[in-house]
Amino acid sequence: MGSIHPYGSHCGGSWLDEAAVMVDGKNCKDGGGGGGFPVITSHNDPSNKIMEDFSGYPIHEPQSQDSLLSLSVDSESLQKQIDELSTLSDTPAPSVTRILYSEKDVLARRFIKNLMGLSGLSVREDAVGNIFGRWDGYEPELAPVSTGSHIDAIPYSGKYDGVIGVLGAIEAINVLKESGFKPKRSLEVIMFTSEEPTRFGISCLGSRLLAGSKELAELLERTVDSQNISFFDAAKFAGYANHLEDLTSVFLKKGSYSAFIELHIEQGPILEEEATSIGVVTAIAAPASIKVDFEGNGGHAGAVLMPMRNDAGLAAAELALAVEKFVLESGSIDTVGTVGILELHPGAINSIPSKSHLEIDTRDIDEKRRNVVIEKIHQSALSISENRGVKLSEFKIVNQDPPALSEDLITMATESACQELNLTYKKMISRAYHDSLFMARISPMGMIFIPCYKGYSHKPEEFAAIEDIVNGVRVLALTLAKLSLA
Repeated sequence: MGSIHPYGSHCGGSWLDEAAVMVDGKNCKDGGGGGGFPVITSHNDPSNKIMEDFSGYPIHEPQSQDSLLSLSVDSESLQKQIDELSTLSDTPAPSVTRILYSEKDVLARRFIKNLMGLSGLSVREDAVGNIFGRWDGYEPELAPVSTGSHIDAIPYSGKYDGVIGVLGAIEAINVLKESGFKPKRSLEVIMFTSEEPTRFGISCLGSRLLAGSKELAELLERTVDSQNISFFDAAKFAGYANHLEDLTSVFLKKGSYSAFIELHIEQGPILEEEATSIGVVTAIAAPASIKVDFEGNGGHAGAVLMPMRNDAGLAAAELALAVEKFVLESGSIDTVGTVGILELHPGAINSIPSKSHLEIDTRDIDEKRRNVVIEKIHQSALSISENRGVKLSEFKIVNQDPPALSEDLITMATESACQELNLTYKKMISRAYHDSLFMARISPMGMIFIPCYKGYSHKPEEFAAIEDIVNGVRVLALTLAKLSLA
């Protein structure tokens, strides 16, 4: 842990003014140029305000707007943290593999908790290992503002996905503390458990539970991984669920947070191609996952003539092409479909496949349109089964989540922060889903995207320049400050 930066002492005083202020000659209190959010100047601590009112004299001189908006990020330390966390991997650099509840995952969790502690946050964990680091506001009874992401990584992926939203959030807290800001609402950083579905086939496991998924809580009682290790045994190895706790203890009530905002690499090429610093996410596409199994007769590749075959492999291939067809026919560029897994049995070059297995991912920001595609895929599977003389032994919709819209309050705060920091931005949707999709069920939600190299993600070539990360952290810090005072 030698490269973890032990942040220095925090400055005294605080610096946000809830009163009307000026941007480019316009008053922003009523929404001009900042969506109703004040530009950063100075903010008086309540005790100081009382003393000033009583004495008639100012306690301290307000800081200049220029110095406050500098929001100095320790880029060197942040990059070192990203690099060091990437070494906690089950595959060699430059790839990162960090699977839920593995030894490397446990070490990475300690790394994050240590950083939270060094930043002066009070740290707690729940029964599945969601980690929370809180900075108490001066009105702690109010619902907090939260931010965060995940640090687990699929096999042979990169070191920025999710990680930027956790390490960047901790650094944003440090930036605010060192600037002298004092939050009204508490600020909380969350490291979510298992955003990736790698080990148990369940994406966003931690945030789904926080959002109150009773179905998931019950499913995990009988869930095992590919090595037949149960979810609870794996969790115990990592130090969680030690007493077979009722997982409903993880659930949060709606309104537990006044806002949630996630910083993330775009995982697409748009921001880089357009040379835009920040993406302000307005919606997250609705994902659905489908598992399909066909069963045929199989046989020798040479001995069984073509008219006599019931080929489960060709049934799978036909359905895969049908997925592409239905997605393209939707009429919207926002509709996408992917056959990410296609397996054939017995898997020999000279054997007609007797079984095939497909896993299909389809997404859209329009839930109804996506569901029409799913129904077309289902009807196609039935038709293929009949026409090819194969059995459709399974057509299972594994998940069919609704889309999520970002809260106007949060997007306006983010836009206001970009304007004050003189950073270019554009509104955009997220076609990948994130923990934010499920946090939207219990809290107003928003996301901040930063550019990444060629849009690469989930591969070793994934990269985000430190300059872009710093911009994201500055926007996040300023947005958190605004939301804390809302």
